[in-house]
Amino acid sequence: MVSARLLVLSLFSVSLVGSQPTESSQQVSSPPAHPAGEPSLSIDNLSFPWSRLRLPKYIIPLHYHLLLHPNLTSLSFTGSVQIQIDVQNNTNWVVLHSKGLQISKATILDQNLAHLSDQVLPVLHNPSHEQIGIFSPRVLSSGQKYFLYIEFGAELAEGFYGFYKSTYRTSTGETRTLASTHFEPTSARLAFPCFDEPSFKANFSVRIRRPPEYISLSNMPVVSVAYVGGLLEDQFAPSVQMSTYLVAFVICDFKSVTGTTSSGVSIYAAPEKWQQTHYALEVAVKMLDFYEEFFNIRYPLPKQDLIAIPDFQSGAMENWGLTTYRETSLLYDPLTSSVSDKLWVTMVIGHELAHQWFGNLVTMEWWNDIWLNEGFARYMEYISVEATYPDLKVEEYLLHTCFAAVGHDSLNSSRPISSPAENPTQIKEMFDTVSYDKGACVLHMLRHFLTDEVFQRGIVRYLRKYSYKNAHNQDLWDSLANVRTQITLTVSKAMMNTWTLQKGIPLVTVTRKGARLLLRQDRFLRTVLPSDPQWSTFFLWHIPLTYKTDSSSTIHRHLMTSPTDSIHIGEEASWVKVNSDMTGYYMVHYEDGGWDVMTKLLRENHTALSYKDRTHLIHNAFQLVTAGHLPLNKALDLIGYLLLETHTVPLLQGLGYLEAFYHLVEKRDESVLTHNLGAYILQFFRAVIDQQTWSDSGTVSERRLRTEVLSLACHLDDPPCVKRYLSKLHFNTHSHLPTDVAETVYSVGAQDDHGWASLLHTYKISLSEAHKHKILYALTSSKDTSKLEGLLELGLEGKVIRSQDLSTLILMVARNPKGHYLAWNFVKKNWDTLVQKFQLGSFCIRNIIIGTTNQFSSPEELTEVQSFFESIKEQASQLRATQIALDNVLKNVRWVQRNLETLRKWLSEQMQ
Repeated sequence: MVSARLLVLSLFSVSLVGSQPTESSQQVSSPPAHPAGEPSLSIDNLSFPWSRLRLPKYIIPLHYHLLLHPNLTSLSFTGSVQIQIDVQNNTNWVVLHSKGLQISKATILDQNLAHLSDQVLPVLHNPSHEQIGIFSPRVLSSGQKYFLYIEFGAELAEGFYGFYKSTYRTSTGETRTLASTHFEPTSARLAFPCFDEPSFKANFSVRIRRPPEYISLSNMPVVSVAYVGGLLEDQFAPSVQMSTYLVAFVICDFKSVTGTTSSGVSIYAAPEKWQQTHYALEVAVKMLDFYEEFFNIRYPLPKQDLIAIPDFQSGAMENWGLTTYRETSLLYDPLTSSVSDKLWVTMVIGHELAHQWFGNLVTMEWWNDIWLNEGFARYMEYISVEATYPDLKVEEYLLHTCFAAVGHDSLNSSRPISSPAENPTQIKEMFDTVSYDKGACVLHMLRHFLTDEVFQRGIVRYLRKYSYKNAHNQDLWDSLANVRTQITLTVSKAMMNTWTLQKGIPLVTVTRKGARLLLRQDRFLRTVLPSDPQWSTFFLWHIPLTYKTDSSSTIHRHLMTSPTDSIHIGEEASWVKVNSDMTGYYMVHYEDGGWDVMTKLLRENHTALSYKDRTHLIHNAFQLVTAGHLPLNKALDLIGYLLLETHTVPLLQGLGYLEAFYHLVEKRDESVLTHNLGAYILQFFRAVIDQQTWSDSGTVSERRLRTEVLSLACHLDDPPCVKRYLSKLHFNTHSHLPTDVAETVYSVGAQDDHGWASLLHTYKISLSEAHKHKILYALTSSKDTSKLEGLLELGLEGKVIRSQDLSTLILMVARNPKGHYLAWNFVKKNWDTLVQKFQLGSFCIRNIIIGTTNQFSSPEELTEVQSFFESIKEQASQLRATQIALDNVLKNVRWVQRNLETLRKWLSEQMQ
């Protein structure tokens, strides 16, 4: 860590060699020192010149020339950067970002490459703001360009940010090292001094020195290779204008497979995993072609590399021209990867390649609008995969993305899509369910409101107008509204601000009064009722309502812009379903017997509604139960029709709620209720369970159902399931198990000592990360707490189980009733270590906090969580995740208080 005191380094000025003919490409090499005895500047009266977190706007970087020399033996790197800057106010200071870098030399030169001073330039550090200030005794004049030259060095970072080390083991047990980068959102400053804010776009010319046995990769292709002191120096072509967080470089010994679209595409992986790269190559080529056509803008770079990094915290990163991935997000092994793994790889590639336009070509002005990047990329996953791989049925998953958004957004601790974020912790927390999932669902609603054609034309207008620039929320709305149609005239700033500048999700309450439908909108909250004192702020949305009835095949539209409204639907309609196919981001409650009408319709003629509408009804009903708007028995009665259901999506939605209730009660001292609920689930879904085959046959939907249903059946100790899988256990040939059921088979086998030990051994030697994930899930299903504790310690150590998988491991242990408190106590005990590994605002810390507490359901457990957060108050106060966790526990406490007896009584009636 950088010292908290201000550091002043005596730096030598430099001379120039090898200058290029144009300003933007002039380079500075290592210079000789000034003659001895030259006086240095007095620094006694210098103090850091800038007090804000954001950099001053009057110095603009234009072009970086970056030289890096990583040493994979000493695990350190040295480098130099020359930044051409445009000065727009007279100043003596250049303030930019640097964190953890040892700066050894710095100087400033004018446009003619002459030194501004023959004295040593001091560098002041402000560690709390991750900034350095370089003092020039001669004023930098407004309207002039200068060159800032800095030499620096550091250790390759531990962890997953900045310029960090990664390792992998070969099948012979040899450990090999590589160096990789991850800069988003604020970690480019860990690798080189820079203006590390998204609006400071510049060109980057990168050179990397490496041993001959390694390769180096960066955003652009290599244009020349030179020999320098026994090393090779790769020079990469100058980049297009881009933000610092998109710069990337990797030094490794990987192999690649290459294909061609309008640009070259290559997939890189560790040599022994090269065979797992072929599916990703096929996907990337298809996706780039699709996006070029959809956006009507050529991919701007001459190549696109995709590389699987062995140590990687997030799923993937969209660095322009060099996208980096977890191995599970890029590699596909037909022998061990399931159909869900295949879908995941396809969607992640679709997401990162969408970013090459949304985020890279057009970038948000500041991190408060990160949803413009992530919401769009999340939504484009669905559009791109549906177009390129229709057999994957990706549209079935969009509902669940919106359900996840609703789950988060219906807590009081939610936030607006566009929210203030200033410091690095706050910025990291912006990469959450709201930015990704809610952002995607609001865009989905807007697309259906505008029509596909208008939406697409507006997006293309937005991308063309702001190419290589930065944009705000309003720029997108203006681009959509400027596609002049009658509909777009209503896409006003006022309308869209109701979705992006206020938090929460609307609840539209529907009451039938003869020929009219009466409507009321309120904020939907699962932890606060309108009768509670906390319910105070008035929320109003402009809601693009859709609905259909049995008297017409038309989907009707209505824009609701007031707290109450009414629609004429006619006397002849016997039922009305609001929010058709859940294209709108809002909840619906049918008052005055309206849910009874829906239950009757599903039982008598469920195919009158689409599978999406049926799934939406199930979701709404159980969410309304949690919020106290609907009795639990009404929702349970609604899903009684599932005995007639043949579509996997509503089946899995209904099963998912029953499973959630089971996991909640099994972690309480409710053995009779747990047994009865488990018996009811097995009885109710008996036919579906018995229909499942021991194979990987069927459609994607059928295979997904097989995985979920059989996993739950075995968890409930269904005798036919356990007997069947025990007979299939041959750990020496496990790789030939059907991939859809492998995880369940392993979980059954992990219950005895021999099976568990065999699985752990296989985990250590497997070359498939998808396979290892299934094994880890099985290992954490053990009922032996000592084994679970051992796994957590292995994860903390980071050798057998990589640190990148520790947060997943903790959540896997937490879902196990035997590991429920064990995982929570582990987090409390090792909190400081976890924060050090993953950084405070990261999604890993967020998942750990929320995931280890989301099954707590008693007042005592709520107090326990509050006490821990109080003990880490300084950190907890910076995190929105702690409030989300408390809201979740409070929601569970209230659910139990309202519904446990109802569930007990309802089950008793069903089992008679």
